[in-house]
Order: sequence, then structure tokens, then C-alpha cells
Amino acid sequence: MWSLPPIPEIGLDRLVMSDGPIGVRGEQWSAVDPSIALPSPTALAATWDVDLVKQVGRLLAQEARRKGVHVLLAPTINLHRSPLGGRHFECFSEDPFLTGELGAAYVEGVQEGGVGTTPKHFVANDFETDRFTVNVQVTEKVLREVYLRPFERVVGAGAWGLMTAYNAVNGTTMTEHSDLVNGVLKDEWGFDGYVVSDWTAVRSTEPAALGGTDVAMPGPHGPWGDKLEEAVREGRVPESVIDDKVRRILRLAHRVGALGDASRTGAEHERIDGAALAREVAARSFTLVRNDGGVLPLEDVRTLALIGSAADEARIMGGGSAQVFPDRVFSPLQGLRERDGVEVRYAIGTDPRVRLSPLTIPTRAYFMDADGDVLAEERLATTEARWIGQLPDGAAQDRLSFVELRTTYTPDLSGEHVFSVAGVGAFTVTVDGRTVLEETVSLDGDDPAAAFLAPPERRVAVELRAGTPVELTVKHPSGALMGFGLVAFTLGHANPSPGEDELIAEAVRVAAASDVAVVVASTTLEVESEGFDRKDLKLPGRQDELIAAVAAANPRTVVVVNAGSPVEMPWLESVAAVLLTWFPGQEAGGALADVLFGDAEPGGRLPTTWPRRLKDAPVVNVTPADGAVPYSEGGKIGYRGWTAEPAFWFGHGLGYTSWSYDSIAAEDRSVTVAVTNTGARSGREVVQVYVDGALAGFDVVEADPGQTVLTTVFLPERAFQEWTEGGWRAVSGPHTVEAGRSYAERSLSATL
Repeated sequence: MWSLPPIPEIGLDRLVMSDGPIGVRGEQWSAVDPSIALPSPTALAATWDVDLVKQVGRLLAQEARRKGVHVLLAPTINLHRSPLGGRHFECFSEDPFLTGELGAAYVEGVQEGGVGTTPKHFVANDFETDRFTVNVQVTEKVLREVYLRPFERVVGAGAWGLMTAYNAVNGTTMTEHSDLVNGVLKDEWGFDGYVVSDWTAVRSTEPAALGGTDVAMPGPHGPWGDKLEEAVREGRVPESVIDDKVRRILRLAHRVGALGDASRTGAEHERIDGAALAREVAARSFTLVRNDGGVLPLEDVRTLALIGSAADEARIMGGGSAQVFPDRVFSPLQGLRERDGVEVRYAIGTDPRVRLSPLTIPTRAYFMDADGDVLAEERLATTEARWIGQLPDGAAQDRLSFVELRTTYTPDLSGEHVFSVAGVGAFTVTVDGRTVLEETVSLDGDDPAAAFLAPPERRVAVELRAGTPVELTVKHPSGALMGFGLVAFTLGHANPSPGEDELIAEAVRVAAASDVAVVVASTTLEVESEGFDRKDLKLPGRQDELIAAVAAANPRTVVVVNAGSPVEMPWLESVAAVLLTWFPGQEAGGALADVLFGDAEPGGRLPTTWPRRLKDAPVVNVTPADGAVPYSEGGKIGYRGWTAEPAFWFGHGLGYTSWSYDSIAAEDRSVTVAVTNTGARSGREVVQVYVDGALAGFDVVEADPGQTVLTTVFLPERAFQEWTEGGWRAVSGPHTVEAGRSYAERSLSATL
């Protein structure tokens, strides 16, 4: 599932791949081997800091080496074409230039550590609906100037791999797209790395082999293997095509230290503290978009009402390939309760989650044969069971009959507790030996990945007494996905509840009696994940109602929006402050406390325009018609396509100090900007440079109060070119060069 096999006689070791946008999961999709969980790619992009992203890459390389991983299946450099894109959180930005620069930094940082990268998904894979079969219709000009541009940049940065997408472009599926893979990527750009398919994306023998794909994952079963060998022997695929694929794989193996006596080519770095870096990146990514009356940073606060289910159980990542299993999650409730001199009063307010969360208690998973003998045993930190591709040692697929979770749960409350099973297949749930649920659950739709990305759920209510422990078990027959072992199910739980109305009323009472109210709102796994697109931009459940009610009770209400992509905020004008924390990773709570109380500055700037209403966005169409999605908007995505006034423009973000933009000088594709920190505390500013209305450069600067700093930004040649039939052409001047704090605040101007 996650590796290429060794060939000992030529000194070729196994080549191990792992998903890795925010952490290195390794070969086991489970919590058995924990991973550092960094903030989401949208959070990384919100820092606008290539040096920080490069340091994130070095940490990921360190994690990969620890887990024996040679190649990360990342970064995702598709664009935020529409805010409805289901993997919006896993991509960097709506802007191809910003995406390319951050993607290049990620690639360079990881590969400095001797670990390969595979930027993905090549190309125009900017939504999830019908992703296996959809045909994206896009002109060559738009493809070149917008969607190919980030890929061109990471190839220029030396990426050792690239992953092709599921979708087709202009009628040809990407694993067979010789014009783009052989023609543009390998020949025109001179890419010398290997091209790997997305999992199960190769569906043909000759067309995929001739189309430029080098590795079909997973394998070797499927349309390659023996079928490809037969095609070569019969002359349908030239042997020279295979030679090129082999050469690219051997080159990768040499680079990552898996060939002969080769060692990893990466430079040695001082060991990075993963938790500390995760906390720093989170704070640097937090984006303050509203701060009415300067309520933040908090001062002279003795009582703080903390409200929202996501304050206690933090939503730290999006679903799907980006999922990892950290050894700890520092929630906002934990982070704020550590503040000396502040009484934190917590109320759940409302719970928007559709599926119940697993219990966070010691659990054991037993892998058993048909006779009930234990083949393997694993200790888990939660009641979530996930093994995809590689099962534990001893649990051979041909002997494994079923998996059983066992744990002991002691309830805090008496009353009707709700248990659930989320997964596909047959399940038997017992409480103290009594069967409370026995059902076979079928998968909806035809996407096999949905079995672990968005599984159906079944629930049952059980009366329990506080303080009395009960034995819980879930028995589930083992399955297979793409020919590999698959165990993917969750035992969920919810405490007795007085009902949503009473929960909201209690939150309002707590808020009214406190100095300040902090509401943590979030999306859920059913809203932001791989495998499906969003239906709207509303916060799920009754969170909008909760925020409005809390704001009416306490004028000093701060809303923390914990989402990987934009949400509508109908309550925006009625709250004192709004802080966007994206999906902030495992150190969410510590970073939030740092920023709310001013120990750290919210350093984020929006990497994507934030709509006021979905209907105002330039692109809302992510649903194929007759199997196709035409990119009829051309290059007018993101800020370049907006005609209405959004809630917040691309590049927007407030810090805890103020800045003046003093002067600009432009000459020979370089721009020098002078800015002054006019506030009372040290701060960090993102200086943004636009050419003819498009982002063409940026830099992060720091200054003490009253200090003026100069930054020189070098503009790429592409900023002054357009694609015409046959190639790139310089656009005659003059060109307007502007600098400022955001797309909406370009206060300095010069001409080149």
C-alpha cells in the first residue's frame, strides 16, 4: 500500500512513502506510532513566511527519518478555486504565486533532510466531487498562467517527485496525459524526478505507461505488473519507456539513501522540537480579522467564559490524507486554564458534530482468527481503530477473521449515554457482556475511500450510572481495500445532554457573568475532508445562533473560528473580535492562550479572500454536468475575480501594533519598500507587492516601536509575461507596481 518492494541483488531497499501535509503518518494509518501534528497548510500559508515553512519541512524530514519513510506525499499545491473545495484546508492559497513560493519552501526544507517530496495533484484537481472521473475543461492560457504555475515553481525548486491527479484535463485522464506529463513536465521543464499516481488512479496499461506515469500505486496488482510486462514483450510499450521509469526510480532511491551503500543526501540539522515548532507556527498563522475597540490582547481579565464544543475537544486537522495521530492534543480549554490569575468558566453551548467522537481512554485491539485465537494485540489511546494497508505483525490478512476493541469506561454522569459505531461492515457492540447493537452497515456511493473518510454511523442509547465502570467491546470482521488489509471503525460516545436549548441558555448565563467571552466555533469532519466538497459556507449546527446570543449577553465577545477554509459570519458586526485559527495542530490551546493574552502576536494574513456570502464568490461551481466542470471563469479566481465586497480581502490581517508605508522605489524588477512600526509594541508585518493587480512578491519584516525598516523584493519574470500560442511573451510596459498590507490596502505605487 505504501511502499515499493526491495531488490536486494542490486542493493535496492524498500522505498517507503507516507502522507505528510501536516505530519508523517508512516505506513500505519493508526495511533500506534504517534506523529507530530502541525497546523494545516492554510495555516502555513497564512504565515506568508518561506523561512518558517522551510523549517516545517526540516521537521517533517526529521519525523520521516524517525519512521523509516523515504518520500512524503506532499505538499498539496492545488488552488483555492472555490471556497466549496473539500480539501481547501490542505492547499495553500487562491494565488498561484503565493502557493508556488510556499510549496517551494516546503520542498526545499524536506529534501534538505534527505527525504523526497511529491507535490500534488498534477493538475487542475481543485475540487472533490466525482474526482475519479471528472473532466476539467480549461484553456491552455489559463492552465499555464494559473494552475500549472505552482507546479512549475516547485519543479524549479528541485522536487524529487510529483503526483498525478485522478481527474482528466480536456478529455484525457492525468495518469495518461502525455502532453502535460511528458511534454510540459519532463521535457519542457526538465523534471528529472519520478511521477507517481494518486492511489488507484492508474486504470490502463499502455496509455498510462506511455503517458508518463512512472509508479502506479498501490501495486503490483492492477493494470500494471504482469500486464505491463506482457505489453513490453509484445512491443506495445517500448522498452525504452520502461528504462526511463526505472532510471527515475533509481535516481529517487539514490537521493533518499535506499540504493546500495548510499546515505541520505540531506544536510544534518540540529534536532527540532516538534511541539515547540507546532506552537510557534500556530500563533504565527492566527489571523486577527476584527478587533473592535482593541479588545485583544486581553488585559485585566479575571473571569473568562470559554464556550463551544471545539474549546474542549479541539478540531486540529482536516480529514482524509492529512490525518495523523499525535501523542497529545493541547485544547483551548487546557491552554487557557493554565493562565495564572484567570478563572476560566467553560460551557459547551452547542455541539455541531454529526458523528460522535471516540472515547479518549486506554483501549486494546485484538486481531483474531476464525477460532478466536489472538494473532496480534495493539494498545490504543482512543476507541478509534484504523489500519489501512499494513496490519500489525502477526495479523496476516489470510488468517485474520475479525478485530475486537475492548475497553473499560467509567461515566462521570448518570443517565442515558449514547454510543455509536462509525464504519462499514458488520458490528456487534456489547456493554458489560450485553449486546446493545448488532448491525451490518453498507457503504453509500461508489468511492471506496469513503469507508474510512466519511463512514456511516449507527447509534444506541444505554443507561449508565456515574462512577460505575462498564466493559465495552466492538467486534468487527476484517476487510480489504484495494487488495490490502483494512480496519477502519470508531466507537463513539456522548454524555447525557439536557438538550441544545438549555446548553445555549447556560452558555449565555456564563458569558453574562464574565469579564470576557471567548466562543470557539468550528467546522466538523463532515464539512471539511477529502472525498467530498462543501455544500455551503455555514458553520454547522446552531453555532451562529450561539455566537449571536453570547454577543448579546457580553459586548466583549471574541470569536475564534477554528476552520481550515472560509465560513460565513452573519454575527460579524456584533462581536468585538474575530480570530481565525485555521486547523491549528496539536498545540492549539497553548498558541491560543499566547495570542489572546498578547504573549505572541497573531501574525497571520489571509491566503485566500474571505467571502461575506457564498453567492458573492467568483466561483461556486464544483459539481460536474455531463461529467465535466468547465473553468469558464478563466483566470478570475480569488481576489482577481471578486466584483462584490468580501468580508475580508486576500492578504488582510491585523496585528497588535500599527504600521505606516512610507516609500517605494522600483527598478530592474526589484522593489524597495520602507515601512515604520508606528505602534507601542514590537511587531511583524507582511509587506505585499502587486504588479498590475496580481501578487508578485512579499516579505515578512520585524520592527520595534518607532523603527523604520527597508525591504527589497525581487519580482519574477513571470509577473511581466503572458502565455500566448507557442510560449511566454513579455507584456509591454508600463507596469503598475503597488505595495501595501493587503490586496485592498495597496497604499504605495510606482511604475516599471
